[in-house]
Amino acid sequence: MTLRLSSGTLSALPPQVARPTYDRSRVRIGVVHLGIGAFHRAHQAVVFDDALNAGDLRWGVLGASLRSPDVRNQLAPQDGLYTLVIEDGATQSMRIIGAVQGVMVASEDPGGLVEAMASPDVHIVTLTVTEKGYYLDPASGTLKLEDPSVAADVADLSAPVTAPGFVTAALRLRRRRGLPPFTVISCDNLPHNGARIRSAVLEMAGRVDPELRDWIAAEGAFPQTMIDRIVPATTPEDIAALASELGVSDQGMVKTEPFTQWIIEDRFAGERPDFARFGVQLTEAVGPWEDAKLRLLNGAHSALAYLGALAGLEYVHEAVAVPSLKAFVERLWGEAETTLTPPPGLDIAAYRAELMARFSNTALRHRTRQIAMDGSQKLPQRLLATAQARLGAGQPILAIALGIAAWMRWQEGRTEAGAVVAVEDPLAAETARRLSAATDDAGKVAALLDLEAVFPRALSGDPTFRRAVTEAFLDLRRLGAVGAASAPVEIAA
Repeated sequence: MTLRLSSGTLSALPPQVARPTYDRSRVRIGVVHLGIGAFHRAHQAVVFDDALNAGDLRWGVLGASLRSPDVRNQLAPQDGLYTLVIEDGATQSMRIIGAVQGVMVASEDPGGLVEAMASPDVHIVTLTVTEKGYYLDPASGTLKLEDPSVAADVADLSAPVTAPGFVTAALRLRRRRGLPPFTVISCDNLPHNGARIRSAVLEMAGRVDPELRDWIAAEGAFPQTMIDRIVPATTPEDIAALASELGVSDQGMVKTEPFTQWIIEDRFAGERPDFARFGVQLTEAVGPWEDAKLRLLNGAHSALAYLGALAGLEYVHEAVAVPSLKAFVERLWGEAETTLTPPPGLDIAAYRAELMARFSNTALRHRTRQIAMDGSQKLPQRLLATAQARLGAGQPILAIALGIAAWMRWQEGRTEAGAVVAVEDPLAAETARRLSAATDDAGKVAALLDLEAVFPRALSGDPTFRRAVTEAFLDLRRLGAVGAASAPVEIAA
């Protein structure tokens, strides 16, 4: 039986594997992360590990899975240790991350997690809970009070269910104990992510205790952030390959690319690491950076994922290896670029070249179907906002419309070859219902465009937009993803 990675097996690892240089027994938990998964372990946890390696032992991380015990079960036998594998083509480096001091499963002990978040040592709470984890209505931006989980938290915060509920409950406990609030840092790919979690927490707090709401509004901090690193899902083959190199099994490993970026609005409620020392950029305005990432990297990623998956291409690097799909990405970037106001220090041409190199990284094996998940939640900020800006300027949206149409085709649950696929999306049942009720392709497009949870009325009611998306959908049906990507047709305004 293969031994597991743990504190006891660290010394037996090959010499080329970097490992913690600090005494983990002296680390204090200064960060609680809600929604611990591969992305956090490959991104934010690495920064906190850098701080620990530099001698600042206040920044250990307590991870929390809101529902699934999987990460806890992976890391608990390993004393929280895991391997960060960085791959770039044939080049690979390995580093053991020791920042995660433990993982809780929130649903098993919600009160215990609230208590941990209320510790005087905790100064930062970070989140990666995906778009749906904020429980905000896409149209109004208000808390989904009709959602059973939200309703349960509003009624009784003693055992929270949602991420806003845990943050609110912990802040309430800190206030009762005379402690300052922690800084809440959203690390999800959302525009105005800090404002969103702040809105959710303030609305929930206001319904529980208006004085608590006022205290959080006055004393708390919810900085905007922009985060970037491609982190593919770990496969059993990855785990087996790493075990053969390490000589021990690591069930919690994560793999990623060399590139990493974290930009945080310089707004904190209390103590923080020396972020700038560890490569994090503090800024007064995150918005322009955020727009560039969402509309260039994320927009292209989503569009490419749907087109590639429809064509039966499993990985992103396979998709950009197809000349027409690579050219499509360049056209999409050309459209999106006109809607941006680049911040100082961002060279769009260089950024585009860097993105294409990242997409082409054969070692990452980033699955198109992984990126395609939860598309209804991602589409508004990744493609629809760009379309609205272009149309407002009287500019065509050929590439953007094709990306949107590809999302619609994916909702049918079949590839072009006829293979049945699971549409993993909170609105999958609704999109399936609308598609099945339509009598032809134009009707399918119309039915989905009328889905207000995804498409704002100002956009879905624009005749030019509707015509562009309909024509793109028909092209996909007639030519297939690869053919449609190589045959853009001008849509008259």
